[in-house]
Amino acid sequence: MSQWTSSDLPSFAGRTVIVTGANSGLGLVTASELARVGAKTILAVRNTAKGDEAAASMTGDVEVRKLDLQDLASVRAFADGVDHVDVLVNNAGIMAVPYALTVDGFESQIGTNHLGHFALTNLLLPKITDRVVTVSSQMHMLGYVSLKDLNWKSRPYSAWLAYGQSKLANLLFTSELQRRLDAAGSPLKALAAHPGYSATNLQGHTGNRFGSRIWDAGNRLLATPAEFGARQTLYAVAQDLPGDTFVGPKFSMWGTTGNHWRSPLARDAGKATGLWELSDQLTDTKFPL
Repeated sequence: MSQWTSSDLPSFAGRTVIVTGANSGLGLVTASELARVGAKTILAVRNTAKGDEAAASMTGDVEVRKLDLQDLASVRAFADGVDHVDVLVNNAGIMAVPYALTVDGFESQIGTNHLGHFALTNLLLPKITDRVVTVSSQMHMLGYVSLKDLNWKSRPYSAWLAYGQSKLANLLFTSELQRRLDAAGSPLKALAAHPGYSATNLQGHTGNRFGSRIWDAGNRLLATPAEFGARQTLYAVAQDLPGDTFVGPKFSMWGTTGNHWRSPLARDAGKATGLWELSDQLTDTKFPL
């Protein structure tokens, strides 16, 4: 099978795409490529100055809007300002950071990577025409979603285990969203993707100086370019795939792009439903269809 690349993207003329965290890394490449092929591309970013810099590097119809996934009021304000969108790309994320709380009191990794996107998706869902693509990670294998202690109030905090929980939550969210879409008779699709191991600035924001040095070395020696990582997301955005497909490189870090395996915990339908119900309560955003 030949390798699919962003050069194989079809025209997105007349379509609107939202990419969260689009001012750098995978999000920047994803947004740039979609704008290149004609999409009206909305860069949903926390820092609009950096968003403006990113937009200036792109060709096509690009708009910058403020979105802070660590603040549900910001998520609601952003969603209220959107009239129509064809594809939502839940790309933004933080990785293995020191313990911190969001504005709403959530542990920052589950709050940013899952709960913020959960709320955004539910608020935008009546306005979406095609699909929701959520960026997960092969690090979901480290994860265990604790419905009793999602925000690490009782457990000793581990930055990496918290990251793994948030990435596992991304996959459980995708599966449960697709189940609910199917039950509602909706033609919308929910898909997930993971980049493999791509060199981005995400690894440099762990808050651990020693760990950041290790990641810097890994980026130089092992990582693929951000263009390769974003390719997985773009494939999920553009290809005709079944709902709940998890896209990634064939050999986890490298290889042709296609359907990727997920851990047994990521296939737990009961946990997916429980996580959805808990996330609904925490964010006060219900499935709207």
